[in-house]
Amino acid sequence: MTDASKLQFKSVNYTGQGQGRRLIVTGAVHGNETCGTKAILRVMEQLDKGELQITNGSVTFVPITNPLAYQKGVRSGDRNLNRNLFPNQNPQDFEDRIANWLCPLLGQHEILLDLHSFNAQSQPFVMVGPRNNDGTLQPFQHEAEERAMARILGVQRFVDGWMATYGAGVARRLRDDSELQTVLKYGVGTTEYMRSTGGMALTLECGQHADPQAPDVAYRAIMNTLAHFGLIEAPKPVPIALDDMEYLSMVEVHDKLDAGDAFSRTWSSFDRLKAGDEIGRRADGSAVLAPFDAYMLFPDVNAKPNAEWFYLAKVSDAFA
Repeated sequence: MTDASKLQFKSVNYTGQGQGRRLIVTGAVHGNETCGTKAILRVMEQLDKGELQITNGSVTFVPITNPLAYQKGVRSGDRNLNRNLFPNQNPQDFEDRIANWLCPLLGQHEILLDLHSFNAQSQPFVMVGPRNNDGTLQPFQHEAEERAMARILGVQRFVDGWMATYGAGVARRLRDDSELQTVLKYGVGTTEYMRSTGGMALTLECGQHADPQAPDVAYRAIMNTLAHFGLIEAPKPVPIALDDMEYLSMVEVHDKLDAGDAFSRTWSSFDRLKAGDEIGRRADGSAVLAPFDAYMLFPDVNAKPNAEWFYLAKVSDAFA
């Protein structure tokens, strides 16, 4: 059994002699998502051998962000690190202690590339941030630059709308508005925290956990990002053409209302739904139907009552 008190946190920084951007790349935020770790170690080996040089700016690599979950080979140590990610003066679990180290580290950088993988077979995709806005939920002013970065990562599928859709579900779920900001904080992970510090951030889902190509997807994304921002001497990667992109916006979250609510079949993210398709059944036998043509996202068969059960996304044509 792993003794969490014996674990330590590790980041490695490479700084060039020229002025430039401050990039941070994270792997294994979830311990069973190892493609980012493999890709980061591959790039670090090239840097350490002198096969690759950081000439401008700096890059910090965090190969294993959650060492407890990584050693166990599971998604989380005590809880999901990618929720409620804030410094905590009174840490209650191992992920709180990670946050007390990780959040200040993120705040020292301008750009985050967070590398993940997923459970069901599907193609890689990138989660992008909100439009420029001065709102209270997730104010942001780097839309154009962040989306330009998304287009050079080497994937074709793009998804936005996470925080706004999550926040709408929280607002609907709560009876007491005084709790709203507290519960909304639960939706903050690495990218949301990075944006809260004034930076920009992307989550790249590189493929299925065991897909042998996922580490290559992660490696290509790192190398393209280094070249895109001029940290290495390399040609600028060509962005994916808008016509070749699949761009989806999360628009609704549906809650599990009772422990007896159940899906009608095994759903995976990006399964297509037609309006009227049966998604599941409530405990009273009533059908849960797709309200419109949509894509299924993040179905959670283990969701608890009064929590997110699944999200729906629609095709959008307004990425740039």
